[in-house]
Amino acid sequence: MSSLTDIEKRYFENLLGMASGYVLDYSDQTFAEFFNHHRIQIHGAKYQTYGSSKAKKLRSFWEQEPDAVVGKVLSELLDAYEAVCTLNGQQSDTAVLGKARGIVARLEGKPAPSPKSTAQTVDDFLHSEFTIPNIQKLPVEAQAVPIIESRLTEARTAMGAGAYLSTILLCGSVLEAVLLGAAQKQPARFNQAAASPKTADGTVRRFHEWNLAQFIDAASEINLLKPDVKKFSHGLRDFRNYIHPYEQMASGFTPDQHTAKVCFQVLKAALASVAGER
Repeated sequence: MSSLTDIEKRYFENLLGMASGYVLDYSDQTFAEFFNHHRIQIHGAKYQTYGSSKAKKLRSFWEQEPDAVVGKVLSELLDAYEAVCTLNGQQSDTAVLGKARGIVARLEGKPAPSPKSTAQTVDDFLHSEFTIPNIQKLPVEAQAVPIIESRLTEARTAMGAGAYLSTILLCGSVLEAVLLGAAQKQPARFNQAAASPKTADGTVRRFHEWNLAQFIDAASEINLLKPDVKKFSHGLRDFRNYIHPYEQMASGFTPDQHTAKVCFQVLKAALASVAGER
């Protein structure tokens, strides 16, 4: 049972939009995927003590689990909140966010971060100049290089033509291909990561069974992706799920030019990170 107080819970209720029964823009599927990499079955009966909505399950979760687990999950949900605000061109509530970060730090037994430095990190990332590296430097098979180059070219063309959803889908596909290539080049490091997905008997799943979120988390854990890239890559991953029309319908959001530009920025930063140029 976590030590979250009723007052502290209000900060997360506010930031995550839980009054509606939802949690940010997560669908049932993406909410399950988020918790799966923490080895938590959030849709199980254990977390339905208050009801079946995502918000009610989250409330049940933070009441039942220990501080360390709750802190880690809430920290990533705050990352997701920042990513959603940034990708949607919205202003985050820095005062409430800073307070929530301090609560997470308490749960994890860490010093409270400076809200100012957190805001600067986000701003610095979005205004940094990232250059797409020579694709030959990326850990992908030689046969995949022209395909990746072609998709990058097509993403730029789609951006210029105002096809913003297409831009995002292409960015997501390139990121997944590069991280899969990296995993195939360094299988031991990826398989030994705590974030690697497991079967029921504890065996690490084969790479073709991993999803993009799992590749992102494992790559970050082994320091192939920088923490800032991890944060915004999950935002790109969420929008990339719009390849399924019903995912987009459930969210009620249509990506615009700002969203597409941020996603392309995330991809450039990720490629530079994987190539060792950051």
